[in-house]
Amino acid sequence: MARLFDVDPEEAKAGLPLSAYGAGIHAADRSRILTTFREAARNGWPYVTEFRVISADGVLHWVLVRGRFSHNHRGRPAGGSGIVVDITDLRTNDRGPAFTQTETGFLTGEPPLERAAAAAMIAYRAIDAVPDPGLKARAEALLFEIGRKLAAQERAEQRKGFN
Repeated sequence: MARLFDVDPEEAKAGLPLSAYGAGIHAADRSRILTTFREAARNGWPYVTEFRVISADGVLHWVLVRGRFSHNHRGRPAGGSGIVVDITDLRTNDRGPAFTQTETGFLTGEPPLERAAAAAMIAYRAIDAVPDPGLKARAEALLFEIGRKLAAQERAEQRKGFN
């Protein structure tokens, strides 16, 4: 995540304010996204949104973020947690919300968990148009769990590099 938002990985691990990540958000999306985050933090709402970021290497990425802010004993925002999923491939290969074999052809050869993330994103987009909050919540939960597994997988790969 630090590389996606062009922040120092060690500082990100220690914890950074939202404003530190704001600079990595594409200028055209920044105001909208920061407003979304501030409203979610102030009102205690969960958030799910997509936007563009400029990574440390200057490449444009699309991300899906889902999370919630925590509050201190006075009811003020004190931190947050959530997931960030790079959906650039989905956005650049997007042909609509339907989940069909031809639309998932770009997934061939991808690792299983990444294929699952891509398929879950396509399903989430389709479900988002259905007026069923319970179904939408389940789709979000699936994305959250896949994001956790991907993060754990990446941490394990990083640990292998240290040994």
